[in-house]
Amino acid sequence: MAARLVAIDSADDPRIAEFRDIRERDLTGRQNRFIAEGTVVLRMLAEASSRGSFATEKVLLLRNRVEGVAPILERLADDVPVYVAETEVLDRIVGFHLHRGVLALGRREIAETDLVDRLPRRSLVLVGCGISNHDNAGSMFRNAAAFKADAIFLDETSCDPLYRKALRVSVGSVLSVPYQRKGTAPDVLTQLAASGFDIWALSPRGETDIRAIPPAERMALVVGTEGEGLPPSLLERFHSARIPQSEGLDSLNVATATGIALFAMSSAAKLI
Repeated sequence: MAARLVAIDSADDPRIAEFRDIRERDLTGRQNRFIAEGTVVLRMLAEASSRGSFATEKVLLLRNRVEGVAPILERLADDVPVYVAETEVLDRIVGFHLHRGVLALGRREIAETDLVDRLPRRSLVLVGCGISNHDNAGSMFRNAAAFKADAIFLDETSCDPLYRKALRVSVGSVLSVPYQRKGTAPDVLTQLAASGFDIWALSPRGETDIRAIPPAERMALVVGTEGEGLPPSLLERFHSARIPQSEGLDSLNVATATGIALFAMSSAAKLI
């Protein structure tokens, strides 16, 4: 292990340029490259890299974290460099105090076929329309992993789930739940409907109690952004469902609502 470690003594070292000022880099185009932060997310990245859906390009660690993540590093390919730095240097590199001390540069490998074509015959998927909050996006992935959703479809107006905060909030589930982010919401739902999915749009004004949704081989749960929710055109076109709640409360946070609804639908489909 010691032979694999490369010491970094300067924040200007070109070998760790991708980790420099990572808060600002979050705001720029990444072309499917991203920063994984923390031990749990690094472990998830190593697992995803072994499956071929993601690749680990390099790792940057606080020197005193090396021993703790050694079992994870052993799972990475031999050609993945592992850089180590002391606290003062690492903080200068990233632009703030990084108490976790564990970073990796990952890359998403894009499949040639559409995700819908790779889904199993019996599937439960989550569709996000206009999800712009990174905390909510991360929570949706965590919920999807918890309740055995097969995939997440995000429209083109939704935020990138590989954004560092979304990835961290998901506890690495962005790396384990297959997802696709492209197209308009109507386009995504039309494709799913054509592939045999029963589509249920979640809204406080939905017609069907979420607990009464009949099971089907293929089901899709559709959620919208905070505040505006789903557009009326989608609610009118597809089945609509609601989560019963106290009077006077407008709606639940989309992350909370997604968890409750996925639990109900996965229970109906006997996935959990």
